[in-house]
Amino acid sequence: MADLPDDPFGGLPFFGDLAKAMSGQGPISWDAARQFAQLGATGGAVEANVDPAVRIAIDALAPIARMHLEDLTGTAVPPQTPTVVTPGRWAQDTLEAYRPLFTDLATALSHQAHADDATTDPMTQMMAGLSKMMAPAMLGMAVGSMVGDLARRAFGVHDLPIPRDTASLSIVASTIDTFANEWDIPLDEMRMWVLAHEYAGAIVGTAPGLRSALSALIRQHVAAFRPDPDAVAERLSNLDMSGDDPMAALQRTLGDPEVLLGAIRSDEQRALEPSIDALVSVVVGLTDWIVDAVAVRVVGGESLRIAEAVRRRRVESAPADAFVERLLGVRLDTDQVRRGKEFVQGVVDRVGERRALDALLSHPDAAPTAADITAPGLWLARLGIE
Repeated sequence: MADLPDDPFGGLPFFGDLAKAMSGQGPISWDAARQFAQLGATGGAVEANVDPAVRIAIDALAPIARMHLEDLTGTAVPPQTPTVVTPGRWAQDTLEAYRPLFTDLATALSHQAHADDATTDPMTQMMAGLSKMMAPAMLGMAVGSMVGDLARRAFGVHDLPIPRDTASLSIVASTIDTFANEWDIPLDEMRMWVLAHEYAGAIVGTAPGLRSALSALIRQHVAAFRPDPDAVAERLSNLDMSGDDPMAALQRTLGDPEVLLGAIRSDEQRALEPSIDALVSVVVGLTDWIVDAVAVRVVGGESLRIAEAVRRRRVESAPADAFVERLLGVRLDTDQVRRGKEFVQGVVDRVGERRALDALLSHPDAAPTAADITAPGLWLARLGIE
């Protein structure tokens, strides 16, 4: 077979133009990520500014939520009132907050792809080159789509139990208000519940023994992808470019999480799953436990109905959930949440509320193992707490 030309796409005008457009990118196209995040969050519509009256209402409720969180946990709560944002703004802020994590993912995939360049088959080389060329846009589209979809459902920054590098808090008032109307929940009570959840998430998310361990596990997960070039080559070779809009056809294909760089789950990721599941269970379970305890004080009897409605919504399957689990290894389902809350309650039952919270929020070795989740007594013994 003849050697490939220097430009393997020279005879394919569409791909040649695409190659020029994508040249010079880093491991991920942030322009694509931002565009897809905004499109997913807003549906392409222009967002209205947040009503100043909503900001005033949140400002009035926030100090009450902070006071009760500090009284319950004995831990300082971030002093700032959460910023009230639109879904589109939430999407852009979240994309930026998780930028280091997504960059780690892109770099890991890029390095692995280069490590698989040993093939000498010209056609395989050409398809591998196409896959490598398009990888930044593919990842940008996938990440942006995931964040945009999350933005349509998010109440605040702590809906996902993934540590952020920034301590800023924000809530999406329009989503909160819509949810309250759908469930016939008084608006101030719903807003108070979300504020309690955001502050609780901030406390748990900065707990030294939990934050560092979860961050490390997620980064190990994203570094353990092993691309399958054949999967990408097969999808691209079967791409129907005969329609009126070849770019739309390309976007549909590349927006599929199963096609994302041909990334497939590795044995290393499977080995990490029990540890990630255990830690996510405790982070979510502890946050829920704290919110329940505070919400009873500030919301009253309505708090249980709000919690049930929110948590039912949280475990409902949505397109973004597949991306979160696929890309980051974070799985949230009913069983995960139940196990986490049972673990926290087991610790509280054994040593009391304040000592349990002190251990979970302050101990440097608080991160549980998979075995600890079903045996809180063993976790306490391992930490030397009686």
